[in-house]
Amino acid sequence: QVQLVESGGGLVQAGDSLRLSCVVSGRTSSTYGMGWFRQAPGKEREFVAAIDWSGRSTEYGDSVKGRFTISKDNAKNTVYLQMNSLKPEDTAVYYCATNRAPYGPVTRGNFGFWGQGTQVTVSS
Repeated sequence: QVQLVESGGGLVQAGDSLRLSCVVSGRTSSTYGMGWFRQAPGKEREFVAAIDWSGRSTEYGDSVKGRFTISKDNAKNTVYLQMNSLKPEDTAVYYCATNRAPYGPVTRGNFGFWGQGTQVTVSS
């Protein structure tokens, strides 16, 4: 059974940084691409970042490009989201997800398993 557990969220001030972690169990993350999404109250889920199975290719949503960095540590079966220069509009529940199939290209879609989410709140 594949499980994803996010951590690292919290309450910070605008301009601060946070690093989210997502530990994957039941699947070897070294062969699957991963992604981060977020959902703010009253809004649709938004793509944040994705990384391919090798860790060499990444993609970012326009609203976080240049501020957020996705990475993965295959030895720890963990994917990270480093968030810098946080803004109040980054406030949301952040979810990690893993691709349905192994060895695919980096993608904004085709995610089959999701974590429960971690809350990030940025005060102005």
